[in-house]
Amino acid sequence: MAETERRGPDGRASGTGRDFAETPGNHSASDAAGSLILAACAIWSLISAAGRETRPEGVLLALLAVAAGFACGRICGTLLPVVTAAGAALVALLLALAWRHGMPGATATADQTPGQTGAAAALLVLAAGAACCAAAAAGKGPWRTVLRLLALGTAGTSLALDSVAGFAAALGVLVCSLAAARTRRRLLGLTGLALVAGLIVGASWAVAEEVLPEGLTVSLEGQLTRNRVDLWQDAARLAEQHPVLGTGPGRFDELSPTAQQSLGSDGKPHSAPWQQAAEQGVVGVVLLGAAFGWLLYALWRSPRPTAVVLTAGATLTALAALASVGNALSFTPVTAGAGLLAGLASARRPIGADGPGGPPAEVRPRPGSPRTADAGGRG
Repeated sequence: MAETERRGPDGRASGTGRDFAETPGNHSASDAAGSLILAACAIWSLISAAGRETRPEGVLLALLAVAAGFACGRICGTLLPVVTAAGAALVALLLALAWRHGMPGATATADQTPGQTGAAAALLVLAAGAACCAAAAAGKGPWRTVLRLLALGTAGTSLALDSVAGFAAALGVLVCSLAAARTRRRLLGLTGLALVAGLIVGASWAVAEEVLPEGLTVSLEGQLTRNRVDLWQDAARLAEQHPVLGTGPGRFDELSPTAQQSLGSDGKPHSAPWQQAAEQGVVGVVLLGAAFGWLLYALWRSPRPTAVVLTAGATLTALAALASVGNALSFTPVTAGAGLLAGLASARRPIGADGPGGPPAEVRPRPGSPRTADAGGRG
């Protein structure tokens, strides 16, 4: 019996690699894993808060924002993927511009919190990623160029807001999106993005523990500021004292000497991994990494084109990098936007849509196969 060529959701031959979702159960597996991980994060935050004067509301709100954004992205991505992604890009851009001095959904109480700049940069990165995802799903035509110009303009806006890190991250997302258009092996690309995120987290640990060469340490401290490094070192000491349960959600500001002595401090270590380590222990760090891994897994199993998947993966990795050295995840619009983008990029193909993101191309039998012979003999 003749073999047929297997094709991915974008109509391209898959080759020998497993680059796209092949069975209807893929969404069920990733959804079940995500539900379990998010539930575990919520339960552990309550366990680490039990019996102490803590504030787990911020963690629970962030988890709710991610879940709601992901569900909304799944629904809208099935109905209007390009329009939703483009609209999300514009909304994120407007939020970054309108609230660059006061982000909505902030958990900090200071008037001028150090995390505002990082949150604006994170929103701009999400805007660039959403615009690139919309361009990748739009197919060939003028809209693809317009949407990529929007992503480029978003990167330029980061410079206007004096955010060099945001500019580098947004530009990196755009470059990755252009490269993803020629990539077929999504698993290899997502694995590389996971390694990049791991290296950045490892670098923050190395800076806090002062295990790097002196010259490199001084250079990084100049970019990160000495105050931020001191906050990380306070978090490291708290994590060593409470390795399993941590000190409890929302207690870092009470136990960190640097946070108490810093003028205008928001009471956070400005690093999501270090905050998890200090407040929820090793288990909290593992769950944070599992949540990021689940998002990448959901993208790998997505029926969407590889270009959309890798663009979304690059955006989430850039966001993870900003969250590793900043306070971006303390803002509800950022966490909701991350969930929305992941939901859009992992949604089912639009019903009745053609082209990229539409129904998979029909597999035609080769000449001489039994199916061709039967068709030729029919009157």
